[in-house]
Amino acid sequence: MVSTRSGGAGGELLESIYSVLVLALVLVACVELGDAATAVDVYRLIQYDIAGVPFGSRLAGLNHHAGSSLFTTNADLSRTAVILPVRELNLTLLNEFITSKQPLGGLLLLLPRRTGSRESSEKIHGDSLTRSILVELEKLLIHSYIPYPVYFAFENSKLNSILADVRRSDATGQPASATSGGYKLVVSSWEPKKVSSPTITNIQGWLPGLKEDDDTNQLPTIAIVAFYDTFGAAPALSVGSDSNGSGVVALLEIARLFSRLYSNPKTRGKYNLLFGLTSGGPYNYNGTLKWLRSFDQRLRESIDYAICLNSIGSWNNELWVHVSKPPENAYIKQVFDGLSDIARDMGVKIGIKHKKINISNPRVAWEHEQFSRVRVTALTLSELSVPPELLESTGGLHDSRNLVDETAVYRSVKLVAESLARHIYGQQGRNIQIFAESSSLAINPSYIALWLDLLSRTPRVAPFLEKTNSFISALKKELSDHTVDVYGTHESIDGIFTFYDSTTATLNIYQVASVTFDLLLLLVLGSYIILLFCFLVITTRGFDDLINMFRRPPSRKTKAA
Repeated sequence: MVSTRSGGAGGELLESIYSVLVLALVLVACVELGDAATAVDVYRLIQYDIAGVPFGSRLAGLNHHAGSSLFTTNADLSRTAVILPVRELNLTLLNEFITSKQPLGGLLLLLPRRTGSRESSEKIHGDSLTRSILVELEKLLIHSYIPYPVYFAFENSKLNSILADVRRSDATGQPASATSGGYKLVVSSWEPKKVSSPTITNIQGWLPGLKEDDDTNQLPTIAIVAFYDTFGAAPALSVGSDSNGSGVVALLEIARLFSRLYSNPKTRGKYNLLFGLTSGGPYNYNGTLKWLRSFDQRLRESIDYAICLNSIGSWNNELWVHVSKPPENAYIKQVFDGLSDIARDMGVKIGIKHKKINISNPRVAWEHEQFSRVRVTALTLSELSVPPELLESTGGLHDSRNLVDETAVYRSVKLVAESLARHIYGQQGRNIQIFAESSSLAINPSYIALWLDLLSRTPRVAPFLEKTNSFISALKKELSDHTVDVYGTHESIDGIFTFYDSTTATLNIYQVASVTFDLLLLLVLGSYIILLFCFLVITTRGFDDLINMFRRPPSRKTKAA
């Protein structure tokens, strides 16, 4: 009977111990699960090579404690991921940090929030100071070699709260580490790989002019051209609303207007209109060059002139005509005078800038220079008074929807369409409006706004746009609605450029406890389990049995004696 009771008591004791262990494991698991703070969509700094020279961020994976400053004296930041709001950046100090090649675990740059409301956007994202910081920041980052991961994220209340906690911790002189705890930033990402065989797609459409039955000569052609792709520090954010979304929207609206004129033989002009949406604009207008090379000699010789549209969505009162031939050239003078007449009627200014082409230099400043190199008269219409540098002003971080003024795009369309119509129909110098607001040929502001919205939601960095991309298909379809013989040609990007994938990721932020806290928690749990064990033994088997558990068992010699 005694042994039976002892066996039952032993079983109860084991069950109690198992319950205690399960309880301890649950407590530990709850603590671990409580560590996760938030997950955020992030956008990686571009990684690319030019003629084998590396630029941009060279790593993607991140697993380091968070810090709030790059400029802590004598601090080792090689295992720290620094969080910096863009609006508070000191670009001079950041430039010094990057150029001095100091070690850093990673960098997270917080961008001002983007919103769909123009009023709130101007307050949050659209101030001129923030824009200028973004422009200079982008120039610095895309022209630097950065051996650690760099990511962008948009500010939100959760990130701001985490940053405030990190700053308070850093202010105490105890930055986050394995011993002090804090936050850990983790991006689980594979190492970036080269984008294999990146392509660019050019799209063109025709509006054929009216040709008399007995006319054997080829009709003259006027080309309207705009590149549609972008480039920026973060490929996944390079929407280029102004550069060159505004040019694309203007081209589509001009094609729509003239398609209505050309649909009726009585109003069809004696000029062919060629519409070209080119790619590779940021890469020395590489797509335009290859598009022109695909023309046969007869077509090339039929082009009277080409108008290239570039960044025409944020000007107030003055546009610029950029040319390679002298302004005294007969064709250039004719086109500029036609634009000037319309500008005068609209109450805006238009200026002209002449820049010769350096044949020995493969670098071109404007898209029209690719036409000039094959002896085709061309000009670029832009709000920019000077040409941008290579890979700059081509749809970067600051170039968002709120930067574009729909009225500016409307006036640009009006200027080009009216001047083209007067030239085609021989109405130069006459004060007439073919696309009057009250007529059936009026410019459609809603059409302009809808396409601007679409372009402002669509990153268009060419190496990451596949041939079957839905946006390219949308451009083809839209152009085919207004023109004929629409088709796209696929070309490879200039071989001096190499790009790498991994443009977006998910950032997991964990709140981690210090080693001291973990040891204290372990001590408390251990003490609790020992006390609970002792209590269960005493209540079930007695105090003597508990003491016997800790006594050394008798040796074999003692037992034998």
